[in-house]
Amino acid sequence: MKNDLSRREVLTALGALGLGAAMSGTAHAVEAEETAEIYGMDLSEARPFSPDLVMEKARALSKSPYRPIPRISEEWSALNYDQFRGIWFDTRHSLWRGEDSAAQIEFFPTGSTYVEPVVINAVADGQMREVQFHLRNFDTTDQFPKLSDEGNGFSGFRVLGEVEREGQFQEYAVFQGASYFRAIARGQAYGISARGLALNTGSSQGEEFPIFREFWVEKPTRQGETVTVHALLDSPSVSGAYRFVIDQGNQTVMDIEFTLFPRKTIDQVGIAPGTSMFLFDQTNRARFDDFRDAVHDSDGLLMMNGNGELLWRPLNNPVGLGVSYFSDNGTRGFGLMQRSRGLDDFGDLHAHYERRPSLWVEPRGEWGPGHVILFEIPADKEIYDNIVAFWRPEQPLEAGQEYSYAYRLHWCDDAPIEGDVARVIDTRTGKRIFQEGRLFTVDFAPHPGLGVDPAALTPRVWTNRGEITGAIVQMNPATGGMRLAFTLMAPEDVKQVELRAELLREDARVSEIWLNRWMAS
Repeated sequence: MKNDLSRREVLTALGALGLGAAMSGTAHAVEAEETAEIYGMDLSEARPFSPDLVMEKARALSKSPYRPIPRISEEWSALNYDQFRGIWFDTRHSLWRGEDSAAQIEFFPTGSTYVEPVVINAVADGQMREVQFHLRNFDTTDQFPKLSDEGNGFSGFRVLGEVEREGQFQEYAVFQGASYFRAIARGQAYGISARGLALNTGSSQGEEFPIFREFWVEKPTRQGETVTVHALLDSPSVSGAYRFVIDQGNQTVMDIEFTLFPRKTIDQVGIAPGTSMFLFDQTNRARFDDFRDAVHDSDGLLMMNGNGELLWRPLNNPVGLGVSYFSDNGTRGFGLMQRSRGLDDFGDLHAHYERRPSLWVEPRGEWGPGHVILFEIPADKEIYDNIVAFWRPEQPLEAGQEYSYAYRLHWCDDAPIEGDVARVIDTRTGKRIFQEGRLFTVDFAPHPGLGVDPAALTPRVWTNRGEITGAIVQMNPATGGMRLAFTLMAPEDVKQVELRAELLREDARVSEIWLNRWMAS
């Protein structure tokens, strides 16, 4: 997981830079040094494009041994973190700038930890043209080393649209690094990332990181509401053809369709993976000497199973690797959520964790039996992405076969789901002072199903180890909702306990199902 963790530091730096790219709109790109009035990107000659082309490329790749992308030159890969911050895209060259387009595209260079250049094609009117890399399309600081164009290229791109107001283009989606991509909705700040595919996550043989080695970005009209991106995925184990239809707004929604072509049988695959960060909140606050009350991009895993039940699992930052399996058949959705939405939940005026997006995965079609899998990796700094969640089908993906999936990704504040039960808004735990055991409290948001009389609610609490005592429901005047409190009595030699709790009213569930894993420190 090392590569997965260390990417955050570079992504944070790039987010502060004005990186981007562009196209002039002429059939033949004009050299920038020939005239100061014309800007744009050099493009190759036009060739026909159709989505079938990406599928054919992916299928052909799977029938031959994997060939790694040639890495960039040593002088570019040797750039350190601070040096790499010294180059950014000249936004005057943004693709489709000044044209009849609802989007503009800007590009990122390779360098430092981004060592695999990718091919990016601009698509318009059924024709594709490869975008050419030139250093003249980038600005640098005076201290940036003098490097040549040779041995470099693009590491990815970002999509800009009229997010807040007409005529003002703002970034809302990024594709960069391996198969990573991320997005934000109106008013949000970058946090959680997604990936095209996860392979061998947390395994002893080491994680495999597929890469989007080529992209095709379709030009939307000014009246168009969506941007379509096609991507060719490749790795030693599998190739794949992807299609993203992106619609930005109060939610940024991505409709994703893809087909995988395994070179070898894959039994540790992750479909629709999300990668996030959870350092601490009130449950493990004592481990961190920090002025803030909490530090996390996500605070829980939400699931809607095939029976329509909503399950909430608060995130942990364990002292050892934690892996949780949630078996299901016909899952209706899952995702890493950020439910803490107040500045005072964190106390950080710079990072604004309260503005980080939630990421909800809505399967399209029948995914069948499988598992939502949650990885919680120990972390001591917020630069590390230590949370991963994805879907794994019950059966392996067999070599030589084709597997197609479709899902919708919602980059949002709250999951857009129908669930008429009270949701969990807070979890706390600590050792009892004057009695034996560990106290847990679970707060539920106000909801008509809870009513106003705690005595009318029945708590149902379960543990796989030890005993539950003293379960009680009380009104919480601070939230207007209900609080469930109970004590876990676990033997001293027990180091890990699974917990489940819910509230019933007249034998009907009126709350989300709260799940938790307590681990002795």
